[in-house]
Amino acid sequence: MIQGTTSDAGKSAVVAGLCRLLARRGVRVVPFKPQNMALNSAVTVDGGEIGRAQAVQAQAAGLEPHTDMNPVLLKPNTDIGAQVIIHGKALTNMDARRYHDYKPVAMQAVLESYERLCAAYDVVLVEGAGSPAEINLRDKDIANMGFAEAVDCPVWLVGDIDRGGVFAHLYGTLAVLAPSERARITGLIINRFRGDVSLLTPGLDWLSRETGKPVLGVLPYLQGLHLEAEDALPRELAIAKDAERLRVAVPVLARISNHTDLDPLRLHPQVEVQWVRPGAAIPPCDLVVLPGSKSTRGDLHRLREQGWDADIQRHLRYGGKLIGICGGFQMLGRWVHDPDGLEGEPGSSTGLGLLDFETILAPEKQLRRVEGLLLGDEVEVIGYEIHAGVSAGPALENPAVRLSDGRSDGVRSDDGQILGAYLHGLFDAAPARDALLRWAGLAVRATPDYRQLREDGINRLADAIAAHLDLTALEALCRQ
Repeated sequence: MIQGTTSDAGKSAVVAGLCRLLARRGVRVVPFKPQNMALNSAVTVDGGEIGRAQAVQAQAAGLEPHTDMNPVLLKPNTDIGAQVIIHGKALTNMDARRYHDYKPVAMQAVLESYERLCAAYDVVLVEGAGSPAEINLRDKDIANMGFAEAVDCPVWLVGDIDRGGVFAHLYGTLAVLAPSERARITGLIINRFRGDVSLLTPGLDWLSRETGKPVLGVLPYLQGLHLEAEDALPRELAIAKDAERLRVAVPVLARISNHTDLDPLRLHPQVEVQWVRPGAAIPPCDLVVLPGSKSTRGDLHRLREQGWDADIQRHLRYGGKLIGICGGFQMLGRWVHDPDGLEGEPGSSTGLGLLDFETILAPEKQLRRVEGLLLGDEVEVIGYEIHAGVSAGPALENPAVRLSDGRSDGVRSDDGQILGAYLHGLFDAAPARDALLRWAGLAVRATPDYRQLREDGINRLADAIAAHLDLTALEALCRQ
C-alpha cells in the first residue's frame, strides 16, 4: 500500500508508475483504492463509476477500469456532505457524521472488492487517501491504516519535497501513528526532488536513523508530466505555446467535476487555457467552457454571485463561442429542477436562459461509455456520460452529437455560438477536438495524440521509478 504524508504527495502517480513497471515484467497487477473522495470520475467496463485516478492506474496496468478498483467513492456536493457511491452505484447523500457511522458497512464493500482482486491478480497495489496522520479520522478508518491493518498489508510512505518540509512530514507522520501502524511502514519515498541528490544525503541519513525506516528512493520532479488529476486543479504544465493560439477561459465552479475534460486543450500547443477563479472576471477570450458540476443549482448561484453570467453575455455579444459540458450544459437552459433534493434543498433554479430547454434531476444516474458523431462536422467523438439530469425542450431538436446507440446528445444553437452536451471527453478524440477548435476560430495545425500523451506520462513515471527506487524491496514484496 502506498500512503502519503499529505494530499497530492504523489500516491496516485507512484501507484500508476508501479503498475506500469510490474505490467512490463509480466506481473498481473491491479490498482485498488478502498475509499476515494473526488469529483473527477470515470465510467467502468461493468457500468459503474470510480475515481478517475484509478482509471488511469488501470490503463497503466493494461486493464479496463472496474468498480472493484475503487469500491467506495465520495463525491462532495456541500462542504459537509457527499454522494456516497458503493461498487460503482450511487447509494445516497450523507453528511460527514452520518457517513462516519456508515463506515463499517462501507468497509464490507471494500473487503469484498479486495478479496475478488486478490483472487484474480498476482499483486494488488493499494493507494491510500489523504494522510494516515489525520488523528480525527482514525476511528473506523477504511482508507489508510484501518484498511492496511485489516488485511495485514505493508505500507510505503510518500512525501513531496517540492512543497518543502518533507522531513518533518515523514517524521511527524510516523510519530503520530500507533505502534502497530508504525511497524507496518517498511519504507519511505521522497517525491518531486529537483537538483543534486547528493546534497540530500545528510537529510536521508538522518531520516533513516531517526525513524528506523529505509529511504527506498528519491523520485525526481518530472517537468511537464501529464497525469490526470484525481481532484484538485492540475499544476500548470510547461507547454510551449504558439504565437497564434486560441484563448479559452474556464470558470472554476465550487463543485467543479471532471475538469480533466479540459486536459486535451491544456496540452495543445495552439490553445491557452485560463482557469478563472472566484473574484476574477472572465477575461476577453475566444471560447468559454462551463465545466461539469456536482451541484448544478448551487454553482449556478455562485456563478451569478461572481458576475460570470454578465461576463458570458458580454462574451457572446462580442461574438465569442461557449461550450457547456454536463452540469455546465444544464446551466445553459431555462430551468434546473431538483424536486427530490438530490443535490441540496428541493426546488428549482433559473438557468442562464441561453438555450430553450429545462432539466429535471432524477434519482437514477446515467452511466455510459459512448461514441458517435459530432453533428455538423460528422467526425468521431468518444467519451462517457455521468449525470442525473434529464433534459427536454425545443433546443434539443438541434443536437450536438448523434450517438452510435441511436440517441442524440446536447444542443447546437441556431446562431452557431453555443454548444452544450452531457458528453464528458468531448475533446479527447482528435477529429472532434479539431472540429471544435476550428468552430471556435482556430486554424488548427498541431493535433497531439491525447491518449499517447497519457501513455508517455505513465511510461515516464515507470522509468523514473525503475531508475530511482529500490526495486529489490519491490521484488521482495511481490514474492510475499
